[in-house]
Amino acid sequence: MTKFEALISLNMVGEIGSIRLSRLLKYFGNPENVLKDSSEKLMAVSGIGEKIAQQITSFKREDLDRELALAKKLGLKIITQDDAGYPENLKNIYDPPIVLYVKGELKTEDKLSMAIVGSRRASYYGLSSAEKFAYELSEKGFTIVSGMARGIDTYAHRGALKAGGRTIAIMGSGFNHIYPPENKKLAEETAKNGAVISEFPCDAKPLPQNFPQRNRVISGLSLGVLVVEAARNSGALITADFALEQGRDVFSLPGKVDSKTSFGTNGLIKQGAKLVSCAEDILEEFNLSLNTKNAKIEPEKESITRHDLAGEELLLYNLIPQDPLQLDDLVEKVDINISRVSQILLNLQLKKLIREIPGKQFVRS
Repeated sequence: MTKFEALISLNMVGEIGSIRLSRLLKYFGNPENVLKDSSEKLMAVSGIGEKIAQQITSFKREDLDRELALAKKLGLKIITQDDAGYPENLKNIYDPPIVLYVKGELKTEDKLSMAIVGSRRASYYGLSSAEKFAYELSEKGFTIVSGMARGIDTYAHRGALKAGGRTIAIMGSGFNHIYPPENKKLAEETAKNGAVISEFPCDAKPLPQNFPQRNRVISGLSLGVLVVEAARNSGALITADFALEQGRDVFSLPGKVDSKTSFGTNGLIKQGAKLVSCAEDILEEFNLSLNTKNAKIEPEKESITRHDLAGEELLLYNLIPQDPLQLDDLVEKVDINISRVSQILLNLQLKKLIREIPGKQFVRS
């Protein structure tokens, strides 16, 4: 077994983690020796109990072969810290992943990267802000890093993709279990315009304990972390904590004082995070400036739609404001039954003129 294969094998031991694995490598000298030694010797290493020791000694070659075959089938590249392509930003944190599964391509330009994170149950203010910040930072050459979760993460990735920029998604599961499942298409688009990364074996499920571990990679890949919207106990605050430990800048978007989804972000500002109201605030920290041509996302769309729409489509489009509107409120404004309204809204979404956001709300794209 090669060193590369041994590292992948050890990474497949469920509870070992990067810190324990680093201790084992330091104690035994190389990963091949870790797999060869006895349970008694393994348990001499801090943090290695009987359960983990037995998992290591009972590891089978066929499990590795199955993993390598699955990675190949899924189109993944597996890299370790020995590889030149291992991200430099990530390599310098306290506990970098021993193994990374990558779909897409990591580039040296990704060193200029910004993480954008926040609540899964975000408001329209949070979602639109995440997309706008991602778009404008991407236009200035930043790679946008996030966790591909519902809410803020999804809109951060979309903003970068809209700008034609690069984005990196960090998963809390293996590639055989893309999570959330509705983001499979987003994962494909991200891989074509950046990379999707996981430190977990291909068949690892999205277990709750995986996500804090994932968050340290999000911050570790980035020069800074922007928390757009976060409740008091949001996982995004864990990412901010990791960022501080790793010596990264932490930025926070202020929100309403009575908004539960802004308790976390407002709290970060109290604790010293840099308050931002626009992308320019972040760019100034890196001695960059925002080009005026990047100030809007697809600014010509409205003038085009006036000529492309007619009848009921134009009527409904004109009733949908920049702020979100509930489906029921829209139906009350027109003399059209709800099934027909739903069909027209679908047509407008297919034309990419409007989009649906959580809570059966619609807003212009």
